[in-house]
Amino acid sequence: MSVCRIAYVRYLNTAPLVEGLASDPSVTLIPAVPSRIAGLVRRGEADVGLASVVDATDGLTVLPVGMIGCDGPTLTVRVFSSVPVAQVRELHADTDSHTSVVLAQVVLALMGVGPLRVTDFDARERAPIDEARASGPIEGAWPEAVLLIGDKVVCDAPPADRYPYQMDLGEEWKKLTGLPFVYAAWVCRTGEEGSPAVGRACMLLDRQRRRNAMRIGWIAGRRSGGTRWSPALAQRYLGESLRYELGESARAGLGRFVAEAGARGLHAGRVPAFVSGGR
Repeated sequence: MSVCRIAYVRYLNTAPLVEGLASDPSVTLIPAVPSRIAGLVRRGEADVGLASVVDATDGLTVLPVGMIGCDGPTLTVRVFSSVPVAQVRELHADTDSHTSVVLAQVVLALMGVGPLRVTDFDARERAPIDEARASGPIEGAWPEAVLLIGDKVVCDAPPADRYPYQMDLGEEWKKLTGLPFVYAAWVCRTGEEGSPAVGRACMLLDRQRRRNAMRIGWIAGRRSGGTRWSPALAQRYLGESLRYELGESARAGLGRFVAEAGARGLHAGRVPAFVSGGR
């Protein structure tokens, strides 16, 4: 039996993709933040990974076995601002996701906001990256405008009185383009699509996604235990806000995003390569 190494994000949003895989002896799950996963796959430290789509470029191929996306509000990809969004000129950006940082710049540009300066932000230390490395945590140091992603948007949100203006990037993308959005997709190294490990991973990931789609309520209840997610909110998030099928409309949204980002010098402008079955 082939053993496969699968790199994934340990956020609530990946549960419908990976719930149940940990008990399979042929699987090694490797948790990482989204921005690190493409590198793990490229270096051969994982056979398959759930990579941010802006990182799914040279040397990687997208596998049509699932994604993290939305077709409207995302909930956990959000800009918080102390001034009206039209007045934002500097955005402190959560470094956990490369795709969300590019999406924020594209959405703001489409809204006519800019020019925009982007500063890497350590959301856990609440400080610009260089500052956090130099001096350690700065409690309560929230900037004028900040992009946050993942569970921290719900479980460790900034103070509401500091940020009266908020923008859900999935919702704004849908308003501006009429298209869904793809944040991350499963990838492997180009040329290894037919390897036993990748084949095993694809079979398991496709099976678990389909099975888990039928038990979202159970997954939400199980995963919200011990966290600050309420079961009801977790079920609404997993069952209504997010999309997991990498279909034609999702790929159209991905193509539009890549084109918009490429036109602004934020991306190479090339749509990620898909395996033959996913073309």
